[in-house]
Amino acid sequence: MSLTNEAVIAATQSVIDGLDHWRSLPIKQQPPWLDQAAVAAASTKIASLPPLVFAGEVDTLRERLAVAASGKAFLLQGGDCAETFAGATADQIRNRVKTLLQMAVVLTYAAELPVIKMGRMAGQFAKPRSSDSETRGDVTLPAYRGDIVNGYEFTPESRAADPARMVQGYHTSASTLNLIRAFTQGGFADLREVHNWNKGFTSNPANARYEQLAREIDRAINFMTACGADFEALKRTEFFVSHEALLMDYERPMTRIDSRTGTPYNTSAHFVWIGERTRDLDGAHVDFLSRVRNPIGVKLGPTTSPDDVLQLIDKLDPHREPGRLTFITRMGAGKIRDALPALLEAVKSSDANPLWITDPMHGNGMTTPNGYKTRRFDDVLDEVQGFFEAHRAVGTYPGGMHVELTGDEVTECLGGSEMIDEETLATRYESLCDPRLNHSQSLELAFLVAEELKRR
Repeated sequence: MSLTNEAVIAATQSVIDGLDHWRSLPIKQQPPWLDQAAVAAASTKIASLPPLVFAGEVDTLRERLAVAASGKAFLLQGGDCAETFAGATADQIRNRVKTLLQMAVVLTYAAELPVIKMGRMAGQFAKPRSSDSETRGDVTLPAYRGDIVNGYEFTPESRAADPARMVQGYHTSASTLNLIRAFTQGGFADLREVHNWNKGFTSNPANARYEQLAREIDRAINFMTACGADFEALKRTEFFVSHEALLMDYERPMTRIDSRTGTPYNTSAHFVWIGERTRDLDGAHVDFLSRVRNPIGVKLGPTTSPDDVLQLIDKLDPHREPGRLTFITRMGAGKIRDALPALLEAVKSSDANPLWITDPMHGNGMTTPNGYKTRRFDDVLDEVQGFFEAHRAVGTYPGGMHVELTGDEVTECLGGSEMIDEETLATRYESLCDPRLNHSQSLELAFLVAEELKRR
C-alpha cells in the first residue's frame, strides 16, 4: 500500500529531525567561527549544490567492502594527509591516482584478490588538531585546521576561520572528482599501462628483488593479449573517494535524502570516517554518522578497549549489515601486537563482522632534532606486519590498509630504499600537516604488503 503524501512528508521530516540531533550533543574539533550568519549562508549554499557522489555508487562500495570483510578482497585507501586548494592540480591528482593504481596492481597480482581502490581525496580538507592555537615566538594564533577552514600562513588574517572556504572546498572537491572519473574510466587506468609505470620503480637497483614479480605480471598480461583477451576490466577501474567527516557545517548540508528510499546519504564522499579524537559514543559525530547510509570507518588508537569497540558496533551498525562498518587501527609499531588481539577476539566472539584495516602512519609520528615532523618507514612496515600477525593469531581477516601518501617524490618520511635521512628531509618537505610516503616508498610498501597477503 502506497503512503499518502502527508505520510511521506512526515516520514521525511522525521529523518531530517534525526539528522539534526547532533546539534544537541557535545561536539569536538569544530572551528571558532566568528560570523554565524556567514556560516549559515555557506551551509545553505552548499545544500543547494549538486551531490558530489551518488547513492548508487555508495551502495556499490558497501557491497565491495562486505566482500573484503569476508576475506575475499582487500581495501587500499590512500592519499594526502590534508589536501590543499593549491594542490588540486591535474598533475598532482594524476600522480596520486597513478600511485594507488600501481600499488593495487602489485597487491592484486600477489594476493590473487580483488583490491578496492579508495582515495583520501576530493574532500580531505579539514584536520583535527591537538591544540586550538599555535605559538611562534611571542605570537599566538589559531591553529591551522585545513584549507576548508583557514590558511596555513602564520598571520592573523590567514588563520581566521572563514566560512566561505567551505564553498571553495566543495568546488575543489568537484573538480578533483571530475578528473578522477576521467582518469579511471577514460583509459588512463588501463591495466597494461599501469604495469608499465611500475618498471621505473623496479629498475632501481635497491629494489632488484621485486623485478621477478614485475616480470611475472608482464608475462601474464602478454599471455592474455596473445590469446586475444580484451576485457573491459583491463581498461577502466572503480575508484572511490573518502575523507574524515569532521567539519559538521559542511557534512550536514552535503547529506541528502535519497528520493528512491527516503534514506539519508552523505554525498560529500563514498566513505567517511570518524577520527580517534571524535569517536565519543555520546558525541555529535558518532550520532550523525549513525544515521547516514554510507559505509563508515572509525579510527581506533592503542587505548581502545574491547567494550569501546562493541559499543561502537551497537551504535553504528545495529543491524550488523555487511560492509557498513570499518575499523581503522592506528596504534603504533610498538603497541599493535599487544593492543589489537583483544579487540579482534572481542568482535570475533560477537555477531558483528566489521572490516579491519590498518593505518600504520598516525601511531608512528616523531619530530627530528632539526624540527621536522616525520615517520620512520621501518616503523610503518613494522606496524603493518604486526597487524597481519595479530589477525593470523586470532583467525580473523586483515582486510586493508589506510596510508598517507603522495604521487610525488617528496622527502617527508625517513628511510626506505632511497635511505632518506634527517638531513635529506629538508630537500623536499611539502606537507602542511603530517608526513607522507612518497611515490617510491608507497610502491615499496605495496610489495611488502603483498608478501604478507601471500601468507594470510
